[in-house]
Amino acid sequence: MELAPSKPFRLTVFGAWLAILFLTLPFAVVFPVSVTPHRYLSLPDGQWSSRHYQTLVDDPSWILSIRDSLVVAGGSTLVAILLGTMTALACWRISSRTSEAVRMVMLAPMIVPSIVHALGFYQVWAQLGLLDSYPGLILAHAMKGTPYVVISVSAALANVDLRLEQAARNLGATATQALWKVIIPSARPGMLAGSVFAFALSWDELVVTLFITSRNVYTLPRKIWDGIQDNINPAIAAVASILIVLTVIAMVVRILLARRQARLAMAPTGP
Repeated sequence: MELAPSKPFRLTVFGAWLAILFLTLPFAVVFPVSVTPHRYLSLPDGQWSSRHYQTLVDDPSWILSIRDSLVVAGGSTLVAILLGTMTALACWRISSRTSEAVRMVMLAPMIVPSIVHALGFYQVWAQLGLLDSYPGLILAHAMKGTPYVVISVSAALANVDLRLEQAARNLGATATQALWKVIIPSARPGMLAGSVFAFALSWDELVVTLFITSRNVYTLPRKIWDGIQDNINPAIAAVASILIVLTVIAMVVRILLARRQARLAMAPTGP
């Protein structure tokens, strides 16, 4: 016999649906605006047009800004994975108060406001000659993304027994083999999760980018910001619509892959 949902439970579900509708409301506005036939930001008045999507293809500045964002986000993610994984592995191996202090320090970029980061990067990068350069922006974004990798990898290693490495060494594995065949596979889920956060943060970052770049490195958020400042171009809504669709596709693919892995894990093995 199934029990009927209680009133507090129904209220919780109702509140959850209200929150979901509130969060998805901007999406319901972005898509219609992206197909408006007008040259200014407005809802379509009975006519639909793909002219703003065509603008993204015909205008080289949009293509270049997307390319720069991919280069910076990809490069900063690789640096963040390397630094964050090394830090998390070191803290896992030490497992002392010192490692906890290091983890707390690594949280600083997540706590300090972006404007403070931007001022600091501008002062230091100006002395090092890294302003308005790919290495300068990649390093800045990597520093902001590294804490997410540290947290994710540390969480993945939290339940890994230190004695696994010792057992591998006792069985004849070298330190490098134990690292790549025992520790890294255990940390891989955290590395993947951290890389997603680091990439998303770099792809979205604007404040630091405004401070330390000009025209040599022109990322997509910078392009959107300049478009809003000069003239609200509906092509911005077209970009947002494409990003939303790509995000939804990525989420669906991730869910399908997770279900497939679960089915394979539950499938009976042969004798």
